Amino acid sequence: MVATHNENITDIDVSVEMRNSFLEYSYSVIYSRALPDARDGLKPVQRRILFQMDQMGLKPDRGHVKSSRVVGDVMGRLHPHGDSAIYDAMVRLAQDFSLRLPFVDGHGNFGSPDDGPAAPRYTEVRLAPAALAMTTSLNEDVVDMIANYDNTYLEPEVLPAAIPSLLVNGSSGIAVGMATNMAPHNLGEVIAGARFLLEHPDASLDELMRYIPGPDLPEGGKIVGLEGIRQAYETGRGIFRTRATAHIENISPRKKGIIFTELPYLVGPEKIIEKIKDGVSAKKLQGISGVQNLTDRHHGTRLVVEVKNAFNPEAVLAALYQHTPLEESFGINNVALVDGQPRTLGLKEILDVFLQHRYSVTRRRSEFRLRKAQERLHLVEGLLIAIADIDEVIAVIRSSEDSATAASRLMTIFDLSQAQADYILELRLRRLTKFSHIELESERNSLNETIDDLNDILNSDQRMRHLISQELADVARQFGTQRRTVLLEADAVGQTNKAKPAQLKIEDDPCQVILSATGRIARIVDGEPIRREGPRVAHDAIGAVVNTTNLAEIGVVTSAGMLHRLNVVDIPAIPDTQNAPSLAAGTVLSELLLLAKDETPLTIISLADEAKVLTLATAAGKIKRVALDPPNKSQFDVITLMDHDYVVGANVSADTDVVILVTSDAQLLRFDAAAVRPQGRSGQGIAGIRVGDGAKVVALGVVPADDLAGHAVATIAGSSQALPGTVTGSAKVTPLDRFPAKGRGTGGVRAQRFLRDEDIIVTAWIGQLPPRALTADGKPVNLPNIDERRDASGSALADIVSVIG
Repeated sequence: MVATHNENITDIDVSVEMRNSFLEYSYSVIYSRALPDARDGLKPVQRRILFQMDQMGLKPDRGHVKSSRVVGDVMGRLHPHGDSAIYDAMVRLAQDFSLRLPFVDGHGNFGSPDDGPAAPRYTEVRLAPAALAMTTSLNEDVVDMIANYDNTYLEPEVLPAAIPSLLVNGSSGIAVGMATNMAPHNLGEVIAGARFLLEHPDASLDELMRYIPGPDLPEGGKIVGLEGIRQAYETGRGIFRTRATAHIENISPRKKGIIFTELPYLVGPEKIIEKIKDGVSAKKLQGISGVQNLTDRHHGTRLVVEVKNAFNPEAVLAALYQHTPLEESFGINNVALVDGQPRTLGLKEILDVFLQHRYSVTRRRSEFRLRKAQERLHLVEGLLIAIADIDEVIAVIRSSEDSATAASRLMTIFDLSQAQADYILELRLRRLTKFSHIELESERNSLNETIDDLNDILNSDQRMRHLISQELADVARQFGTQRRTVLLEADAVGQTNKAKPAQLKIEDDPCQVILSATGRIARIVDGEPIRREGPRVAHDAIGAVVNTTNLAEIGVVTSAGMLHRLNVVDIPAIPDTQNAPSLAAGTVLSELLLLAKDETPLTIISLADEAKVLTLATAAGKIKRVALDPPNKSQFDVITLMDHDYVVGANVSADTDVVILVTSDAQLLRFDAAAVRPQGRSGQGIAGIRVGDGAKVVALGVVPADDLAGHAVATIAGSSQALPGTVTGSAKVTPLDRFPAKGRGTGGVRAQRFLRDEDIIVTAWIGQLPPRALTADGKPVNLPNIDERRDASGSALADIVSVIG
């Protein structure tokens, strides 16, 4: 290809080109899109929407029009960007949950904090009443008009803005290298502060905060801690926490619920419900049985969180504040354009900029009205001269060849100006009556008064300030509403940082945690200690008891060889009613823990008892004792298990205790706990009992050596060929001291002789007399009387025993 002679190739530096292009892009984003003007508090797209709607005559007393029509006009005339950006901005101007004082009256689905709006072809808009205060006097030369993007139309550089929108509605936007995030405020409070500053230009921040104590969010709620607000008002940057408004009430005769009626800023109920479900699944939230969103247009926000029976609703509420957006932080970053430059503004600076703008608008409006009044007075005075000698005026006009000649003769004969002469020539004859003369004299007097008043305003700074103050007061009276957000000092509700739910109005009183044989757990408060000599817990059997306090932690040992920490306060509390608390009011222990598949809780222990060690037995016959030195973890291993092995029992033990193991082939081994040296948490344990082929350990017992007579062994035999839970089997209860002690690692002695069709011990238990047996649904099962013979057969059962406690 041959190059032509008119080609011109210019070499440029790529880095210079990129730098210049990026600077131009940054400038465009900062000044034309992302940051609001501190005077009217609006971004360019918002200003253009309100201006165009005002030009289209979409006043509050007119009907709604399609949103697409407004978007199209704004895009075609003023805003050279996409229709989606314009519609999104218009939607926000109509959302009463986004703005404290909406400027657009929307008809249709304009979205919610959880969902977006409908398409613009399905919604309609018109100006809200408050928008009129933003555009009033636009036709009185109160602001500069600039050319649009293609120089075919004029648009205002800034709106007159009788409302301090930057504070009232806030703003948010991300520019290049900077961002803005401003909180909404109460219109009445902001105007009160502005009027005070107008009268006292040297007012301090503390004086202004008497009128503007803090943000006022559209959805209400609470703001916790005011120090961050004061810092933001002083420096332009600060953080405060918003909290949902809640109360606790009975939602059914036996169930309490937490009712949320006001949510944090821009947080919707569906988002909160999702976070609650995630928290419950991750075991971060306890005691929640359900959540319902009953919000509607008639009753407002109503989010109901159902609390499980016996859970402390206040502790559940604190956990909700901790783990869900029901308590959120809001970072204030007051960045806005001042004289075309981005600045970070404090409260007083924002009010100063707004008042200076109102001062400019009021002065320009007064000057415009003064010019109009003077021009009208000039014309009225000319009319009065003409009416005084109307016959000669008519004669001059009739004798003139054309209008130009008539105007010139009138100016010469009656000493009129060009404007007066032209106005007389255009006047209708019916105005030249006696009544019109009286009207003109009255109008002249009125115009003179108006001119004197406007001159006085323009020449008196005090009058100007008084006029601005009165106009602001009228706006507050017309559009102001009561404060919705409650402001709370940090010490009024506790720490502003999210405290643990266990420390919310829960005293560290002594209590007992009981684990039933069926796996239910509860915390007994206000009662006597459980007596081991007899069952005091109704409808269940005791599996383990821990004496502790409300704010302590206990350990839960599982079949996977794990120890899980569990806050005592997270365990449902039940009162000691008539000396027999019911565990039916408790909860299943596995619901409080995040357990792996096939991992089951076995027992609970105190983590404060350092004098004892934890003893574990595995199905393969291993025995291990591990010192209670729990690391600062929510869960950790206490034994290393071989493949396919698992823990069958656990308990704390002292060196003076006796350890008992029972296998599925009816062997029982008793030996001293001192024979097992404590290991570290990573140890695998040592041989505890020799297990036959196909057999496994089914029970572990730890008994004080001096109390063997008060303890017994209960075994239930069955058939390995039968499906679990289908054969009642036979049971035997024998005092523990009937079984001789043997060395660790041996085979033990027989604990029950099998009957015909029996070949396996299904369930075994070692504990204090008397034992209590239950079916799978908690129904008591009578066990046979104590049999002194250690090697005897069992007695037939009437029901299938699931657990013994």
